[in-house]
Amino acid sequence: MSFARFESLLHARIGLNAASIGASAVERAVRARMRACDCSDADAYWAHLQRLPGEMQALIEDVVVPETWFFRDEQAFKAMVHFVLCEWLPRSLTGTLRLLSIPCSTGEEPYSMAMALVDAGLPPERFAIDGIDISVRVITRAQQGIYGRNSFRTKDGGFRDRHFEAIDEGFRIRDRARASVRFLQGNLVDPGFQAAAPSYDVIFCRNLLIYFDPPTQDRAIAALVRLLAPQGMLFIGHSEAGLMARHGLVSAKIPMAFAFRRPVDRPAQASAPLPSPARLVPAPSTGKDRTASKRSTPRALTLAERLAPKAVPGEGRETAEIAKLRDMADRGQLAEAEAGCRALLQHQSASSDALLLLGLISDARGDLQEAAGYYRKVLYLDPHQGEAIGHLALLLERQGDIAGTQRLRERMARLDARKAG
Repeated sequence: MSFARFESLLHARIGLNAASIGASAVERAVRARMRACDCSDADAYWAHLQRLPGEMQALIEDVVVPETWFFRDEQAFKAMVHFVLCEWLPRSLTGTLRLLSIPCSTGEEPYSMAMALVDAGLPPERFAIDGIDISVRVITRAQQGIYGRNSFRTKDGGFRDRHFEAIDEGFRIRDRARASVRFLQGNLVDPGFQAAAPSYDVIFCRNLLIYFDPPTQDRAIAALVRLLAPQGMLFIGHSEAGLMARHGLVSAKIPMAFAFRRPVDRPAQASAPLPSPARLVPAPSTGKDRTASKRSTPRALTLAERLAPKAVPGEGRETAEIAKLRDMADRGQLAEAEAGCRALLQHQSASSDALLLLGLISDARGDLQEAAGYYRKVLYLDPHQGEAIGHLALLLERQGDIAGTQRLRERMARLDARKAG
């Protein structure tokens, strides 16, 4: 039974390169829809798919498998806040900051953007976030704003106490963080995507381009550049950094943020001094956000505190070296970063940071087997390294290893449960 025609159809409609997720993933989705539609074989389902327009969306829903969590790769959110407060706000005494999250999945990313801005002291009425995804199913979940423990995977979980209320189904985001976020259904590779929309000052489009073939990647990046404000900032996934140069975008040189902008709009100094912490005190909560709980909630860290390098006893030199190597990788200098990691490992063979960066570099080059090996070495040294678990889970999912992906997600859930307990 051939499923090639379904792969071609998905490529034409949503730009999906079946090889990026594994042909078996498309086959599983088609078989699931065949059962749901009571079609005896692929030919019958193909005819059914052509006859009913709504069935195409149903197939897309089964192909798209969301995997995200709050403040995933948090350096991007720190860089976003720094950009807003140090660049956008001084030149925009009035007006609204516009932000885009695509694909927004179940809402964790756009809500993280909102929470980061609120915690930095930017009033919710000063910004508007559009969360766009091709899946109606995940948009519906995002609009509900209710999440389980698996969405809270970062080590710093204080934001949950500040911005969520506990309910029977899990945790519901409060109005102050969700008021400025709206969700829309849309397809980035559609020629008319957001054609009449004003430009965005900040765009998050992370880990979407890896699912496209080169021509579709070019179309998608062209759409993102069209939507990006002249002095705006675009955040992409670590595996996608090498694609930006083809479209004239340059790195913002923020380690591990994978942030890019137009070359003519780069500020004279890439690393502007941090604003005074005094101006970054979180905006006071309204009565609407108060809960009946009498326990105190942790204060939000100022931007200076959140961006300050984490001191690691006995590892100062290694941390500084890793930061330089990550900066190289972010600028697309993968070979140089890789050589630096290997040199570092000659003196510090148990450096999980260096091994993790080698995994990210291999992942960016498309060498999934080598990347998986590095991620596993990291987890051998540090079984609680959530970033390695998350990247390895995504890698296995792209390879079609559903069982391996599920084991890693369960492992992450157990770690989350222990942290919560």
